[in-house]
Amino acid sequence: MSPCPINKNEFAQGFFDIIGNVWQWTETAIDGYEGFAVHPIYDDFSTPTFDGKHNVFKGGCWISTGNYALKDSRYAFRRHFFQYSGLRYVEAPELPTTEVNMYETDDIVAQYIEFHYGEEYFNVPNFPVACAKICIENTKQARRERALDLGCATGRASFELAKTYDHVDAIDFSARLIQAPSALQQKGTQRYTIHDEGELVSYKEINLDDFDGYTHIKDKIDFMQGDACNLSSKYTDYDLVFAGNLIDRLYDPKKFITSIKDRIRSGGYLILTSPYTWLEEFTERNNWLGGFKANTGENYTTLDGLGDALAPEFELASQPVDIPFVIRETKRKYQHTLAELSIWKKVS
Repeated sequence: MSPCPINKNEFAQGFFDIIGNVWQWTETAIDGYEGFAVHPIYDDFSTPTFDGKHNVFKGGCWISTGNYALKDSRYAFRRHFFQYSGLRYVEAPELPTTEVNMYETDDIVAQYIEFHYGEEYFNVPNFPVACAKICIENTKQARRERALDLGCATGRASFELAKTYDHVDAIDFSARLIQAPSALQQKGTQRYTIHDEGELVSYKEINLDDFDGYTHIKDKIDFMQGDACNLSSKYTDYDLVFAGNLIDRLYDPKKFITSIKDRIRSGGYLILTSPYTWLEEFTERNNWLGGFKANTGENYTTLDGLGDALAPEFELASQPVDIPFVIRETKRKYQHTLAELSIWKKVS
């Protein structure tokens, strides 16, 4: 037995070898149908092929056995597999471009997707949603035209702010983090894996439609990669700048403060959150805004440093509050942290 010439077995007038000769390659990248869910028994069967590198491979080859022999069989192979395979030429209108919704497997990116859009752990409310709510509630007297979400990560706060503001610029230093909200914005869905233990992972998917109002406001947001300490001059005239858990991860926070003051309109707000975990691997010691002993020997906190750096243009609008958050690392390991949120109003 072996493959036969393509014109040997006529099925109908002008049609040969509809089934039974060779496996058939298609141009379609393998992906799950709408509503696809991973079966716990076959958790490593399909999802590893949703990577843009595997195409749909249809069965019916003479050498097939079991399900592979069925004309309706549908499997995934890398494109270099050529054993007993061929292709079917079909004349038809141009096919639409296929976009594969791959699983995000980068640990940090996946953690942030879960942090922003996934489950709430230990009854701690979603952090970016809680921050955006405070931003909106405490800026009712300001204009609601332009907002900037700096250090937006995977963008949940950006979507929440876009419910109120006419336009939101969302910027993060990491291009990988920005890809996730961009995929949600453009394709409406994002898949990712989260670690359970060792090499075991869980497969998750989020959809824009799952979040109240996001589909209607998604085009009000521009997601961009950028450096908070060296922003383009076009990022200016904001009514609100929100910098979530950013200040203690900047290489030059003083430069950031000096620059951001001029990018906010009079009467606008700068809202910051941070757990103030200053580390020299991110920020040189002489660039810390606080967290050390002053020349007088007294404690000099980051809040003290922010007040000095923002004066006289900004004043503290209300007493800072602590916002808790939980980041899942594995099924049994979590980071539980308190960030201080401070609201600064531009008065001159």
